[in-house]
Amino acid sequence: MNVAVEMDGVREGKLVNVSEAGPASKRIIAGFGFWIFLLSDIVMFSALFAGYAVLAKASAGGPTAAQLFNLRNAAMETAFLLLSSYSCGLMSLAINSRHQLGTFFGTVVTFLLGAAFLNLELREFQDMIALGAAPQRSAFLSAFFTLVGCHGLHVAVGLVWLVLMMLQLSLRGFQQVVVRRLHCFSLFWHALDIIWVLIFTIVYLMGVLP
Repeated sequence: MNVAVEMDGVREGKLVNVSEAGPASKRIIAGFGFWIFLLSDIVMFSALFAGYAVLAKASAGGPTAAQLFNLRNAAMETAFLLLSSYSCGLMSLAINSRHQLGTFFGTVVTFLLGAAFLNLELREFQDMIALGAAPQRSAFLSAFFTLVGCHGLHVAVGLVWLVLMMLQLSLRGFQQVVVRRLHCFSLFWHALDIIWVLIFTIVYLMGVLP
C-alpha cells in the first residue's frame, strides 16, 4: 500500500512538473516549423540542381551555356546578393539591440540590393529569350530557367515579406512576434544567399568551362 502511495506521489510529482513547464512556447514551435520549411526548400533546390546537372549538356543543337552566360553580369548579381546578406546581418544586430533606426537602415539597404539583383536577373532572362533561348528551346534551358527562376521567385517573395515586416515594425514596434518574424526572414535571406553561391559556381562558372 505504501509502495502504491509512493508510486502515485512520484507520478503526481511528475505531472505537476510537466504542468508547470507547460507546452513549448510559441517562439520554439514557430522556430522549429520555420527550420522544417527551410529544410524542405533545400530538398527542393537539391532536386533542381540534380535535374540541371543531368540536362546541362542537352542543348538540342541550340545555344549552350558558354554561348549564353555573361559572367560579368552573374558576378554583379552575386556581389549584390552577398552585400544584401551583410546588410541583413546588420539589421539582425540592430533588432537585438532594439535600435529602430538601425533596423530600418539595414532593411532598406537589404531591399535595394535584393531589388537590384532581381532586376539584373530579369534582364538576363529577357536578353536570353530575345536571342531565341527560351525555356522551351531545349532541356538545358528548361532546367536553367527552372532552377534560377525558382531562386529569383524566392528573392521576390523575400522582398515582399521585408516590406510587410517594415509595416509591422512601424505599427507595432519591437513586439516579440515582430522580432521573431524578422529573425525568420534573416534566416530565409541567408539561405537564399547560400543557394545563389551554389548556382553561381555550378551553373555559371562550370557552364562556361570548356
